[in-house]
Amino acid sequence: MALLAAVVVYALLLWRGPWWVDGAHIRDKNLQPADGVIITGVRTALVALGAGFVAGIGLYYTHQSHRHAEKLYLHSQEQFEHAREKDREQVELTREGQVTGRYVEAIKLLSSEDLTQRLGGIYALERIMRDSEKDFSTVVKVLAAFVRTRSPLPSTTGDSGGPGLDVQAALTVLARRPQVKSVTVDLSRTDLRGADLRYANLNGCNLRDARLEKAKLDYASLNRTNLSGATLDKATFTRAQLIETYLNVKSMVDADLTFAAIEDPPILTSALFDARLSKYTTAPSEMPDEFREKWDRRARECDENMVVVNEPEPWPGTVPVD
Repeated sequence: MALLAAVVVYALLLWRGPWWVDGAHIRDKNLQPADGVIITGVRTALVALGAGFVAGIGLYYTHQSHRHAEKLYLHSQEQFEHAREKDREQVELTREGQVTGRYVEAIKLLSSEDLTQRLGGIYALERIMRDSEKDFSTVVKVLAAFVRTRSPLPSTTGDSGGPGLDVQAALTVLARRPQVKSVTVDLSRTDLRGADLRYANLNGCNLRDARLEKAKLDYASLNRTNLSGATLDKATFTRAQLIETYLNVKSMVDADLTFAAIEDPPILTSALFDARLSKYTTAPSEMPDEFREKWDRRARECDENMVVVNEPEPWPGTVPVD
């Protein structure tokens, strides 16, 4: 109705508008050329106004349609993001469920009486440790507890044939773990005599009171490692890195530090001077004078009896990956 009324009014304006606007100068009858000029001018102006009005209405509705389409688009985007977030959550829940299932199975294998199954559990935990950042700390603690349980300090003295295959496998997994500063590997009070820890990442490890006689620690990284009270007789440290390492060890008789690098140890004890030192050993830059004299004297003694056939390869900088 409103549109019809507007059309009628506009038609009346076009018909009678010239007389309403300028009736004093337009004749009603016997129109002259001058009257036609006025009528045409008025009607042309009305047509222009009408066209502008229609164009304005068109623009208004176009703008409204655009805003509506934009709102629909934004709404669809929100729905899409919401659906995608739900999908991500579902995928994460599914993944966590799978990891949890794998973890439970690995723990079952780890507690088995069968050596093969225990080895399978250890390597399954390594895979979980690498696949799931959330479970990294838990896996490290479980494997460290496994080593402490399976290889505690012996109650009697005597030689050791080295750690069992399962303990060595757990040590290898821990030794090649990705480095995470907030996770400490606790191997304190363990019997690791003869353990193969070459190229091991033992940074920040707790090896307090551990037995490490004849352990192979060549090319190992022991930065900030706690060796307080550890026994390291005849252990080898070729090219090992011992930076800020706690070296208040219990015993280090004939431990081979010939090509090791020892820098800025927070604590030193005289037991260090029972080890084999050399001019090739990187000495701490700061030591008490009495320790410096003992170091130099011990290095000279060892160098007199040492024959180096081939100097070992330098520290590779990264731990080799199997």
